[in-house]
Amino acid sequence: MKVFVIGSGGREHALVWSLVRSPLVKQAYSATANAGILKQTTPASVNAGDRNLIADFAAREKIDLVVVGPEQPLVDGLADALVGRGVAVFGPSRAAARLEGSKVFAKEFMTRHNIPTARYRVVDSAEDALKAVTCGYFSFPVVVKAEGLAAGKGVIIAEDEAQARQAIEDLLIDRKLGEAGARLVIEECLAGRELSYLVFSDGKDYASMPVAQDHKRAFDNDRGPNTGGMGAFSAPGLLDARLERRIVVEVVEPTLDAAREEGFPFRGVLYCGLMITPEGPKTLEYNVRFGDPETQAILRRLDSDFAEIALAVAQGRLSRVKPRWSEEAATCVVMASAGYPGNYSTGKTITGIDEAERLESVVVFHAGTKLNADGETETAGGRVLGVTARAATLEDATARAYEALNEIEFDGMRFRRDIGGVRS
Repeated sequence: MKVFVIGSGGREHALVWSLVRSPLVKQAYSATANAGILKQTTPASVNAGDRNLIADFAAREKIDLVVVGPEQPLVDGLADALVGRGVAVFGPSRAAARLEGSKVFAKEFMTRHNIPTARYRVVDSAEDALKAVTCGYFSFPVVVKAEGLAAGKGVIIAEDEAQARQAIEDLLIDRKLGEAGARLVIEECLAGRELSYLVFSDGKDYASMPVAQDHKRAFDNDRGPNTGGMGAFSAPGLLDARLERRIVVEVVEPTLDAAREEGFPFRGVLYCGLMITPEGPKTLEYNVRFGDPETQAILRRLDSDFAEIALAVAQGRLSRVKPRWSEEAATCVVMASAGYPGNYSTGKTITGIDEAERLESVVVFHAGTKLNADGETETAGGRVLGVTARAATLEDATARAYEALNEIEFDGMRFRRDIGGVRS
């Protein structure tokens, strides 16, 4: 096959790495400056933000499968454009992508189909938002969510009325997130253990993935601001069979069944963001693609052919393919630029990646990198690298990831030392 991977971060490098290992793949394309991805793909001379140009390129080059990493192209209808030109795509339609693209749509969808979630109110004016947070229907802390895509910046947990008022002012009055904050979801703040549950789905059948847990806060001991993710790990035993059965019966299957009933059978990766409360699992949100950096840890545990799975999903024949997952564990530690998730500098030369990858079962996924004029790899983003290792136990995988990380250097590099619950 000829495959084309859309996206430019660590998640997409993990997707590329997994695809090119397949004997089914003879050539992979990308449209990114990511140094790691470029080493494994052929550059595609196409605007990565234009769905019609991408679809035209894929049809012209006779691409057999397009794998879409990020959410924005899916929400914009890239999958529809590709299908319209006869190109197989791993990723849901625009209609299905509303589950992530509109928090209002997602909450109303859950309500229609009795999928457990937090109590909420939808508001589109500052006056109504203030009434919602002060009327007594919610207690503090309360969650304020922008309706649209906001690159992880659209959810604010307000500890008191003052913080809620500030969030409402920032989003609805000052429009700091633009049209993404034109409507808000005011939501009950659930307490419990947060968990992500991902499945492959071809619109009819589904196959579950191993559970992964990520670390969102910038600093050790879950302190500091939220980020896109500072690391993740996946290991057997993170979820007991009884709880997993409840998640499948109460959330996953009703979601996929309801999507078919409403006319948008879901093909791709359904990511259910959950809170495990005393009453059971409740759905915080849906994503319609792999997470980042959970993908790096999850795909390191995949022992079967990812290209075969992705094509089966795209062609509606997932029942013929059975993903095989390792009983070993995987840990991904993110190396970030100083200042992330706030302001940060780029253009710092990176050394030691090759040395890190010489260690057993270590892969360094590039998140925010590029090649400079001298052919050297340098930083080009807030999250720079995802140093990922696999081993027999979580402790060994984590230790190996940190051992590899110590081979790498760039000015201002920063990382958490407690990923996987094991201090380095």
